[in-house]
Amino acid sequence: MGDSGAGGSCDGSGEPLPAAPTPFTLGGQQAWAHDEGFASGYFHTYDALDVGGAGARKVHVFLPRDYGSSCVQYPVVYMNDGDTTFWPGSVGKTWDVAARLAELYAEGAIPQVIVVAVHPLARDREYTHAEFAPNRVCCGVSSYADYLADRVKGFIDANYRTRREREVTAIVGSSHGGLGAFLVGALRSESFGLVGSLSPSFWVGLDAVHGGAYTGGALASSALLDLTGAALGNPAMRPRVWIDWGLVRSGGFHNAEIEAAATTRGQEMVTLLGASFGYGAGELAWNEDPQGEHDELSWSRRFPEVMKFFYGTSSP
Repeated sequence: MGDSGAGGSCDGSGEPLPAAPTPFTLGGQQAWAHDEGFASGYFHTYDALDVGGAGARKVHVFLPRDYGSSCVQYPVVYMNDGDTTFWPGSVGKTWDVAARLAELYAEGAIPQVIVVAVHPLARDREYTHAEFAPNRVCCGVSSYADYLADRVKGFIDANYRTRREREVTAIVGSSHGGLGAFLVGALRSESFGLVGSLSPSFWVGLDAVHGGAYTGGALASSALLDLTGAALGNPAMRPRVWIDWGLVRSGGFHNAEIEAAATTRGQEMVTLLGASFGYGAGELAWNEDPQGEHDELSWSRRFPEVMKFFYGTSSP
């Protein structure tokens, strides 16, 4: 496979499903095509995508199985913490997005999508806007938002058959990645019109979840709202938003402290978006999961509902 042009062929003679891992070059970037047997698609994996701005990083592009033989343009879902999107990461758990998509497609619940799973280089820095713990890096989300919108999305749109409109382009994440998704969607709302924030770290800069001299305060007067308020207050350009949290508090620090803070601040954000910014039912969805923990298994279980809110037949 050589360097192919944007979108590939639409005459039925496009890229075949890879029978074995196959290296290729696309848009000047080296990658390899591989089929892991998922019913919902196959992969183009860039082990060192280097499109400027933040250094080379691994990115998985998950394509529908008929991508190579169709003329369809697909919505794109960008995923933070791309190392756990399809396979277990360092924590040993995964969102298992390929399996969740297969279930959604079998139900006819959503159209097929392209998923772009972006590995972080330094997630504390890339997904946050304020200091949140002693001796932890922070505060690079504005640069990350520009990198994702201008560089990564630019590369994907130039080289794959995508629907480029903001209204069908999603950014999804959990925990710090959920905070990052919310910030990316607000800071670059002309590119990302759909935001999925699962168990998001809206407490960053406010609450001493990881120690430090943080004394709380209201989200309404926080650095988070200072950054996002203008976008959230613009009905013509603000993103549609999904926010959720889990209620399990046993099982260790992640549930007892981190998910507890995600719950408190998530509830506060839902109220704030409705009461202060006028978000209505078609723009905002939230979910409180009685079995929800602060882990990939819980986020995987809720992922289908996020996709239905974004792309389901009853979506705006």
